[in-house]
Amino acid sequence: MKSDLSRRQFIQKSAFTTATLASTSPFIEGKMKAQDKSSNRIRVGVMGLSRGMSHVRNALKSSNVEVAYVCDVDQERINRAVSVVEKKNAPKPKGVRDFRKILDDKDVDAIMIATCNHWHAPATILACSAGKNVYVEKPGSHNPQEALWMVQAARKHQRVVQMGNQRRTWPAIREAMARLHSGVIGETTFARCWYDNARGSIGRGKKAPVPPHLNYDLWQGPAPRKEYKDNLVHYNWHWHWHWGNGELGNNGIHALDLARWGLNVDYAEKITYNGGRYHYLDDQETPDTAIATYDFGGKGIAWDGSSCHPRREEKHDFVRFYGSKGSLAINGSGYEVFDLDGTSLEKHTGEGGDKGHIDNFFECIRSGKRPNAEIEIGQKSTLMCHLGNIAYRTGQTIHFSPETKQIMNSPEADKLWERDYEAGWKPVI
Repeated sequence: MKSDLSRRQFIQKSAFTTATLASTSPFIEGKMKAQDKSSNRIRVGVMGLSRGMSHVRNALKSSNVEVAYVCDVDQERINRAVSVVEKKNAPKPKGVRDFRKILDDKDVDAIMIATCNHWHAPATILACSAGKNVYVEKPGSHNPQEALWMVQAARKHQRVVQMGNQRRTWPAIREAMARLHSGVIGETTFARCWYDNARGSIGRGKKAPVPPHLNYDLWQGPAPRKEYKDNLVHYNWHWHWHWGNGELGNNGIHALDLARWGLNVDYAEKITYNGGRYHYLDDQETPDTAIATYDFGGKGIAWDGSSCHPRREEKHDFVRFYGSKGSLAINGSGYEVFDLDGTSLEKHTGEGGDKGHIDNFFECIRSGKRPNAEIEIGQKSTLMCHLGNIAYRTGQTIHFSPETKQIMNSPEADKLWERDYEAGWKPVI
């Protein structure tokens, strides 16, 4: 049995107009300045050298791109990054702890941000104000207000700002989304997302001296100061609300972004997120097992997260869309189409990884075109994570107005819309 719209027909009729539209059409949501250098050479700084090392390696593979700076609050990471670049026979980058030194260099075109979540928006906003284009990792913001501010900053300063939800660039995923929108499984009304892992306990942190290679004050940056403890840096900050967004903002954002894209929806009207920290008694504040639901009126999304039990025998999809004629599952860098009886009709895959998405960012700096994961698109998806976390922390069903972009009738939830900042660090557009 074949799906009504075959892949061959789809590619012939709509691949050019749909799959390439975002990278070829003028950017109309907010004009951006194309790079005006005649050489077209792009000089970048990379901030955050754990996840950011993928940015470094892929930038080194990109044509006419120079990694001019590597930045981290950990000197040991800086030293390793400089060594990686030198081993590629590329110009030696400057290693700095304070990213503001990158912003002061007028010859730097872009900054790539792969820091802790609480740094994402403040660094993006400062970079836009300094005239830099920005590639920022997911989730891109720590709270809903920052999500709004960073879009405003991109518009005001006419910067290219790309969020690191890489699946927006993967060819087979883009094809899957276009086919969903063309009706390959009929009218699509619901999407389910899953996340499984086998994380262990983070233990109970103890107060300890700050390691000499770590600038803990800069690590905290815009966040109000807390004493250093030995189980926080460099990863377990994810599970503390002061710095992170839990698993929903850490990994859920990838699946939720695809679900929102595939359903062609913007803002959920009713949000729940129920679960808990069930597996361990430790310092983790965020849930390890939870289910988030999003009602968009005529369509819906569910995200089912299990951070500490891998549930391997259940063989979950990453995202599955449900339509009137069947379903479409996304796994890895490909997709599979099923009829209503569960029979597989077709299966396709394509390239994944970071390089295509990063190259799309560089191409848009040169052209002024709209990037595949422009920050407003990215932050619409990130808002789902923020609203889910607010629902969890308040124990409420959140009612959200797509018109006013505000939480409705909940003073308790409103308190979590924005955070407090360390003196002098509150973002200014």
